[in-house]
Amino acid sequence: MTNPLRLLPTSLLVLALTIGVGSAGNAATPLDVRYPSITGSFLAGQQAMVDLRMADAAKYFRDASEVDWDNAIIVERAFIAYAGNGDIEQAAATARRLLELQPDNELARLVIAAEAMKQRRYDAAAEELGKLDAETFPGITGGILRAWAFAGDKDLDRAYAVLDEIGRDGLGDFLVFHRALMADVAGDSAKALEFAARAHEVDPFVARIVEAYSRMLGNAGRFDEATEVIKQFESEGMTHPLVDIVKASIEKKQRPGLFATNVQAGAAEMFHGIGVALARDGSVDLSMVFLQLGLYLDPSADVIALVIGQLLDTNGQHEAANAIYDRIPATSPMKPTAAVRVAENLDALGDRNEAIRRLGNIVRANPGDLDALSVLGDLQRTDERYVEAAETYTKALDVVGGDTPGDWRFYYVRGIAYERAKQWPKAEADFLRALQLRPDQPQVLNYLGYSWVDQGINLEPALDMIEKAVAAAPNDGYIIDSLGWAFYRLGRYGEAVEALEQAVQLRPNDPEINDHLGDAYWRAGRKLEARFQWTVAAHVDDEGNVKARVAPKLAGGLDAAPVTEDSAPVVEDPAAIVQ
Repeated sequence: MTNPLRLLPTSLLVLALTIGVGSAGNAATPLDVRYPSITGSFLAGQQAMVDLRMADAAKYFRDASEVDWDNAIIVERAFIAYAGNGDIEQAAATARRLLELQPDNELARLVIAAEAMKQRRYDAAAEELGKLDAETFPGITGGILRAWAFAGDKDLDRAYAVLDEIGRDGLGDFLVFHRALMADVAGDSAKALEFAARAHEVDPFVARIVEAYSRMLGNAGRFDEATEVIKQFESEGMTHPLVDIVKASIEKKQRPGLFATNVQAGAAEMFHGIGVALARDGSVDLSMVFLQLGLYLDPSADVIALVIGQLLDTNGQHEAANAIYDRIPATSPMKPTAAVRVAENLDALGDRNEAIRRLGNIVRANPGDLDALSVLGDLQRTDERYVEAAETYTKALDVVGGDTPGDWRFYYVRGIAYERAKQWPKAEADFLRALQLRPDQPQVLNYLGYSWVDQGINLEPALDMIEKAVAAAPNDGYIIDSLGWAFYRLGRYGEAVEALEQAVQLRPNDPEINDHLGDAYWRAGRKLEARFQWTVAAHVDDEGNVKARVAPKLAGGLDAAPVTEDSAPVVEDPAAIVQ
């Protein structure tokens, strides 16, 4: 499945990241350390917020605010925690108190306006949002929400005028998608299609744009054009459950229905898109607030719930994420994806066998579930069930066809499984096929080039491949490690040391790369540094494989270590690679 949205301009993200979730506007009252319970609750709440334990954060800040309701820092933290936990009405109530203490707190006004939007008090929402500074991140976001408020009052001209004003700062491409949705909600399908076509032209591989545009085309009876939009999306190996739903309707020549059924759903999409972009750029707590506002405005938006769960997953809150996934209705198109995420979380929580069992059940029930097949294959490969993993990836290739550029990934991961299962001819064929589909894919270039060097074959093209991979991904420590190790295998120890030192700088806690650098130091005659690097490798090795490998080196030097044939490049987890 594709990343949910990639629309947000860099300029808007920069503004967002400058405010954080605690922009006060006015100087805040310091904590009163005379009350240890307040300080303890505040600090516990802060840590919970960092960990994305939003329910705990809300509880701790509630406890602190009940003792000191006049402290702007505490009230603001409580407000953010309530919003991040999805308790928007409590957040709005707290925001009103916060504005008494900090009249310039724009995020508070944004949440209050969202509550008014939910209650269909569009005039009140527009009035609240009109108080925001148009040059700030909350002001720009509030401007889009204000446009939706005018759309709720059926005043599209005024809504477009607000978007025109915001668009002068270079946000036009981002805003045209919302123009399309506003026109569609208002029933102006011709205008909606005009705007949607422009949005699609800018980025035809964003799932939400593809879904919206193909829906609009289908609703207009332009089924062939809708089919082409979806076909272009899928040609890059991209899938999305909601796009699949539209595709099924289009194939039956049925109108698929509106993307946003009302202004609340349209405004929710704005919070969804910005929330995803904020998460991608590291502002996790603010992202959670925006996503929860979106889900508040449109509780049926399971796609937003899924993103919230994924955000919790990313921050190690797997049980909280599973609770989100479990609440997605069984009839939702997003439920199969949620079931796969639950299985992944079981693996993260230490029960890989159960995760694989559940994924196997999902695949047996729905052999065409590409997400489940992909995750199942990845877990089997991680569990060193290489033959089973290859079989699973073969099933995935049967589903997708294996002929579009986006299918490269399945050939790549199947190639890894074959290589690890000592079936090199099959592995080599898969890597070459992946490169036919994506000739410049750095991960594939790296793996195949390294494998050739390791076997002492095709040395010149192998080095060319790895160097091409480094040029494409110059900050990828794993690929640079492959280049260094290739130099090492060729006896070019000085060049090996230079590359491996760079790799260690990029990946200082990777035991394999540290071990490689130790070996290169030893062959270059820098034996003291070699022992130091092997010590580091052993220290950072959590699994113990590298620790066992370096033990004889530390005891008697590199020549005392047994020669191992089981060599493979250190690579980024293929499950994490965006297709």
